[in-house]
Amino acid sequence: MGNMMEEITSAQNPKIKRAVKLSDRKERNETGLFLIEGYRELTRAVKGDVKIETLFLCRSLFLGSNEETLIIELQRQGVSIVACSEAVFRKLSYRDRPDGLVAIAHQMRHAFEDLKMTQASPFFVVAEAIEKPGNLGTILRSADAAGADGVIVCDRCTDIYNPNVVRASVGTLFTIPVIEATSDEVLRWLASHSIQIVASTPSAEKEFTQVDLTGGVAIAVGTEQLGLSSLWMESAHLRVRIPMRGVADSLNVATATTLLLYEVIRQRRGV
Repeated sequence: MGNMMEEITSAQNPKIKRAVKLSDRKERNETGLFLIEGYRELTRAVKGDVKIETLFLCRSLFLGSNEETLIIELQRQGVSIVACSEAVFRKLSYRDRPDGLVAIAHQMRHAFEDLKMTQASPFFVVAEAIEKPGNLGTILRSADAAGADGVIVCDRCTDIYNPNVVRASVGTLFTIPVIEATSDEVLRWLASHSIQIVASTPSAEKEFTQVDLTGGVAIAVGTEQLGLSSLWMESAHLRVRIPMRGVADSLNVATATTLLLYEVIRQRRGV
């Protein structure tokens, strides 16, 4: 693809205004579209078969030499390619240091049937009412790194298609099944598959390294301020605590989730 593409130089261009609107959750809900920014994130979206509609690019902001290959692949798939001036691109970007790629994509619609049991003892993360996009994105990243079978977001406070969720997940939103459902639906599904619920709470008697996590488990985590609701806490088969040696009485929810996920890995390796 040559570099003679016509360049948009006005932020009032209808294509730019349409994309900017997708920073608003209401617009994302109504259109079923969302934004993906960054070479790494877009590469993972392509591998995850996310349907991309339009790619906005600014070559002067490219950080490497692989962007052109990605652009050619997206063009081959029929994606509309739109070049922008640097000033216009920065209107689209939600990063301090943009790398010159932003796309409009169609939201994925996963259901419980998409949660494939890829191992004899599957394990999942259940994120109840997580409020901060950065935390939800980091939970997705940790779940992917730990090889979890999926992430279930219930009673959502944060839209999984929030640009900051996509950014914090570094594209792992597209590499691990993520579904949204109500708490009641999730509890029924877990029970039907005999998956034990593990809840972290400071009041638990046992530390998280002292319980058996080698069977099918769902690590349930809740809101940053209040933790899990009484519904989830009462439904938990195992309640564990993370030892706190300092002044703080709790960890960031994403950090706590990561510790629990890697304890699952440690136990299953017999370390």
